[in-house]
Amino acid sequence: MRIAVGGFQHETNTFAPSPARLADFERAGGWPGLTCGEGLFEAVAGINIPIAGFVEAAGHRYGHELVPLCWAQATPSAQVTEEAFEKITGLLLDGLAGAGSLDAVYLDLHGAMVAEHQPDGEGEILRRVRDRVGHDIPVVVSLDLHANVSPEMFELATALVSFRTYPHVDMAETGARAARHLDFLLRGGRAAARAFRQVPFLMPLTAGCTMVQPAKGLYDLVAKLEDDDVASVSFNAGFAPADTYHCGPSALAYGANQARADAAADLLLDYCLEHEAEFAGTILPARDAVAYAIDRARTSNRPVVLADTQDNPGAGGNGDTVGLLEELVRQEAEEATFALLCDGEAAAAAHAAGEGARTRIALGGRSGLPGMEPFEAEVLVERLGDGRFTATGPFYEGSRMQLGPMACLKIGGVRVAVCSGKIQAADREMLRHVGIEPTRQKILALKSSVHFRADFEPIAEEVLVAASPGPNPADHLLLDYRELRPGVRLMPAGPVFAPETVS
Repeated sequence: MRIAVGGFQHETNTFAPSPARLADFERAGGWPGLTCGEGLFEAVAGINIPIAGFVEAAGHRYGHELVPLCWAQATPSAQVTEEAFEKITGLLLDGLAGAGSLDAVYLDLHGAMVAEHQPDGEGEILRRVRDRVGHDIPVVVSLDLHANVSPEMFELATALVSFRTYPHVDMAETGARAARHLDFLLRGGRAAARAFRQVPFLMPLTAGCTMVQPAKGLYDLVAKLEDDDVASVSFNAGFAPADTYHCGPSALAYGANQARADAAADLLLDYCLEHEAEFAGTILPARDAVAYAIDRARTSNRPVVLADTQDNPGAGGNGDTVGLLEELVRQEAEEATFALLCDGEAAAAAHAAGEGARTRIALGGRSGLPGMEPFEAEVLVERLGDGRFTATGPFYEGSRMQLGPMACLKIGGVRVAVCSGKIQAADREMLRHVGIEPTRQKILALKSSVHFRADFEPIAEEVLVAASPGPNPADHLLLDYRELRPGVRLMPAGPVFAPETVS
């Protein structure tokens, strides 16, 4: 069978300070930049992303003919600009127009994209794809675990297949599962029964980690629900910092038996409601988190890890707030590392000074968030790097990083790993590239919510979530929602969103 293959990924935090411009999609960073046509499959090969897993399974395992369209992604941020959305969607559609006769389409999408002019990015992409290819051929889509699935996405796609791990160590595996389901359909498999349920509360990102309860039990249940009658089951935890009507978790089931599909989706919804309060999670103020980490580190042989979740570049932050860094320096932490500070100006200043130099540099604070200022400090430039290396951890595995000039700066007992490109600290090689061995640190403060756990939790004595300034508040009551559907609880077991109360 001939299958068109493409993708367009963005996770949109509508409260974030910076939009996703076309240049952000064209630029390579943790993953390849905008790529179209013949070079697409080579560009993504061997990387832990869904399209790579789909190509390997559908092309090599199942023997289908794959037609490359285009693929693009940008680091999470505020809305995708209209220019970027129209350009990349246009490339996808142009590829479909020139693909000839097709038996199916596979798309690697995120599920929580918001464009400046389209609140449901993936719904609009799927609408345009259906206008181009019709409604008779299968269109199977892989989604991020944090997809905010809309009814339009559910209706327009033949099947939506989502990640099952957070940290997302199964991205390529999800692409392979999408290939398996599509192959099943192309060989005459029956999956006309479809079920979609929306969960009536928003989940904080850190509480959705599938390595701990209650999310672990939820995703264990997802895998158990697939059988001969229910071919595919997914649960999406949603992406809460997105002010859109259909923001929030959802359950999806596809199979040959409608009653069984409905039952599977209902079981997942019931699990969420039964464990709702547990999904609220726990977060410590930066001052308390640092004090605890310093005390714990005195008797530990392994690093205590602090997650700087509220400025996570993987959730729309710019990775340049310095509240947690200031607290580490103020409390005179020793053998501590703060990573990654995404600040091209600071990296350039370090490179200008050179290795071994002592100089004064303004660190971070460049996003323009209210009350946020750069942290000026006398630093020792310990190590410089070009930002080019290959990631080895389970999340970014195989990614050929291009993070621009990097540096390790030392302030007293605190090291700061600085990069030029925006990316979350989720791979040990990011620190090793500038001479920091993660296993030898007493404290690791990482700008990430959960993905860091895949590579850093195995070496950690303990993991704490810290509250420091940033555009991804763990408490959704701090966000000024305007567009949510009425009746959604802003936090697990928390107050209900009522649009009439919005001024």
